[in-house]
Amino acid sequence: MPKQVIVHSSLDIVDFTDTPIPTPKEKEVVIKVVVSGTNPKDWKYPLWYNWPHNSGDDIAGIVHSVGKDVYEFTPGDRVAALHAFQQENGSFAEYATAPDWTTFHVPLNLSFEEAGTIPLSAITAAVALYVDMRLPPPWNPRKPSEERTPILIYGVTSAVGAFAAKYAQLSGLGPIIGVAGRASDFAKTLVDHVVDYRNGEDALVAAVEEFLAKKGLGSKVPNVFDAISEDGSFEATLRFIDPSGTVSTVLPPRLFAKDKKNFRWPPGIKAFNSAAPFVHTTLQDFGHIWSRYLGRLLETGGLKAHPFEVIPGGLNGVLIGLRNLRDGKASAVKYVYRIADTKETPVGKQPLGDPHHHNTHPLRNFPFPPED
Repeated sequence: MPKQVIVHSSLDIVDFTDTPIPTPKEKEVVIKVVVSGTNPKDWKYPLWYNWPHNSGDDIAGIVHSVGKDVYEFTPGDRVAALHAFQQENGSFAEYATAPDWTTFHVPLNLSFEEAGTIPLSAITAAVALYVDMRLPPPWNPRKPSEERTPILIYGVTSAVGAFAAKYAQLSGLGPIIGVAGRASDFAKTLVDHVVDYRNGEDALVAAVEEFLAKKGLGSKVPNVFDAISEDGSFEATLRFIDPSGTVSTVLPPRLFAKDKKNFRWPPGIKAFNSAAPFVHTTLQDFGHIWSRYLGRLLETGGLKAHPFEVIPGGLNGVLIGLRNLRDGKASAVKYVYRIADTKETPVGKQPLGDPHHHNTHPLRNFPFPPED
């Protein structure tokens, strides 16, 4: 019987469970997983929610079956998809499910390993830049003759940050400033100017302001996308964002700022906590449109996948990849797992937890509502 991996909050162990091939719901696609990608949230969610579950969401594989109302996909299609957050049948499995509106065709010029780096990160960046920040989309980019639109991307070498930088290029934004650390060489391929956060907050702010001044753009940034949203990124952003600027974060300051209780964006700043799960609820139309557009961008070469590293052992490697993410070992790379590399694994005997577990963690209402 097909297996899936259940991730525990401690990351001390994962369970391998026998799972029948899912039966698709009306607007659902069942995918035989060839490659699963992984993201920081894949280890954070089981910890935050104290709920062991299959936390993988990046799917790349072959359509196995489709729901009765699905008309764009048929069995045998090469696809990638964003699994619905915190639902059963995630990507750490031989078979996974996804809504048809966050599923897209994988062009023949793209490997499944590359496709596995895309869904969550690329969709998160798109929600931030084009839904929340309302920047010009790639199909209607800023013209060279128009006023320049600077943007700073904090954590530009993360998968989410890198896709945001690639979108910014396609949208004609610039100059693009990227905040990075170890992977500064990769950052230089994405942006116009790289600033190293490791030199400290004062040096970071000074470097941003100095670059803007040299470009004749004053000393403040009108648009900031914070793809890290931890470890002082909010506080640094406060010092270089324009008083009437726009900022998008992937986590809420009220939970991840250094001074959680007292952190506030100034009243003139438009602040958003951009969350990909909304494409499965209130942003279904955007999820549908952007997923289709991703397929086109990948086919034409307008968008490239994120660099990846294959963790050996297929599903047996999930725990290794998640621990590496937790321990900060990943730098400008996305971990992926080839499911066919999974060797015979005993079915775990640990209990999977109460499916009706009452979560009291402050993140229980994810995706987060807008900031006050």
